[in-house]
Amino acid sequence: MLAPPVDLLLATAELVDVPSESFDEGRLADRIEAMLRSCPHLVVDRVGDNVVGRTGLGRPLRVVLGGHLDTVPLNGNLPARIDGDVLWGLGAADMKGGLAIMSELARRHVEPAVDVTYVFYAREEVAADRSGLLEIERERPELLHGDLAILGEPTDGSVEAGCQGVIRMRVTLVGIRAHAARAWKGRNAIHRLGGLLAVLDRYEPRRPEILGCKFHEALLATHVEGGVAGNVVPDRAAVDIVHRFAPDRDLAQAEAHVRDVLAPLVEEGDTVEVLDRSPAARPALDHPLVARLVDRHRLDVRAKLGWTDVARFTAWGVPAINLGPGDATLAHTRDERVERASLERTYAVLADLLDPI
Repeated sequence: MLAPPVDLLLATAELVDVPSESFDEGRLADRIEAMLRSCPHLVVDRVGDNVVGRTGLGRPLRVVLGGHLDTVPLNGNLPARIDGDVLWGLGAADMKGGLAIMSELARRHVEPAVDVTYVFYAREEVAADRSGLLEIERERPELLHGDLAILGEPTDGSVEAGCQGVIRMRVTLVGIRAHAARAWKGRNAIHRLGGLLAVLDRYEPRRPEILGCKFHEALLATHVEGGVAGNVVPDRAAVDIVHRFAPDRDLAQAEAHVRDVLAPLVEEGDTVEVLDRSPAARPALDHPLVARLVDRHRLDVRAKLGWTDVARFTAWGVPAINLGPGDATLAHTRDERVERASLERTYAVLADLLDPI
């Protein structure tokens, strides 16, 4: 395994100690920009709080290495703390370990085997339409062009291929308002929710397998509201639902499926509205560079059951995978941490991709 030229645990700790909660990534963006501009082999562009560094060697292939600068809000887990070979702190896994690896690759690989675009972007941990990637895509779309994108989301050095799409919808059921003492004169909209929730509770999700990756869909309620007063039969009740769907369906097909499930429960006057939606991404395991990495390093491969920005790159025509240090189950928790071995293992895989053969 190729050892990194710097202590990646210390490098990650330094980035953890630069606060960068969503919408407050400026200080970290400044630091990353200064580092990239110190590398004469890179062309550097800044779009808002997004920073992009690129090689321009005329290689036949270009790889995009991407990572988000932001973290979720502080949860009593700053400053960074190193205990042996483990770094504890906000964003250690999601995803400042990945940023530390990207930074070191950018500094070290002056003449990589492929052209490389390093994309450090803001606002991944908030609503999808606020993403820094979309800001770059609107203002400088050419900066995101490539033949393969690798996002440093925490996978503990494994490949998480593709990702599931997501649709969030709100179903509002109507009733007839009446005095609670004469409830039979009204129609209770909250009670109507019972039938809908029962259908969701009995829902059997699909588990399709795509290129050897096993996906597991979901359809569930995430929020309910309703009620007028303690003595009033409610004439309105709403439930927010989310559908996580595999990449063998597009957005239109996934939405149609949800509407089919809801159809027997929706009556005239009820409404079903889409609040947010993001496409799924097909696994890019058949891309030759991905196949090479998996084979040479005997990487574990699994489906990405959540949603990541691989979906954006896939929609832009760039096959993409998730590959980064850290355990995703620790992301957003008070005990977030990353281990030295995970950082070094991930670095070795990516350095091998960039090193001339």
